[in-house]
Amino acid sequence: MGESLNWQERIDAVWNDSEASADEVIARITELVSELPADDPRGPFELGGAYDSAGFEAEAAGHYARAVELGLSGSARAELDIQYASTLRNLGRADEAVAMLRDSQRDPALGASPEAFLALALHSSGKPDDALAVALEALIPFLPRYERSLRGYVSELRTN
Repeated sequence: MGESLNWQERIDAVWNDSEASADEVIARITELVSELPADDPRGPFELGGAYDSAGFEAEAAGHYARAVELGLSGSARAELDIQYASTLRNLGRADEAVAMLRDSQRDPALGASPEAFLALALHSSGKPDDALAVALEALIPFLPRYERSLRGYVSELRTN
């Protein structure tokens, strides 16, 4: 990578390298994170993502927790909430994932992604009616018709 690229651009280049193996992504992200101060929350956030995408959820969860502890904020925090909650769900901690996503920061660039992962977490926590209600509500703004009917069905799902 050229020296003219800033740190985030170099991180983005790693994520956009479709040829890189999971091990290469972890190694490259680890190298880039080593350039940051130890208290920079972007480091553990990116490391969490690298381990998460490689299927190492337990390692990812530790890094995500550290990023939260260090105060990750803004759009990166909105992404972390989704990624961390998904990891928690995969680790069998669906109730924690639900709580995280219900309280998560929202970023318009992520669209209905938080709701999609909340629906998965609710389903995994044994609340399929709530999961379906969340998924349907996320779809309603994109429907050309039948919004009123679906809002009624969502209400019914929530009262069951």
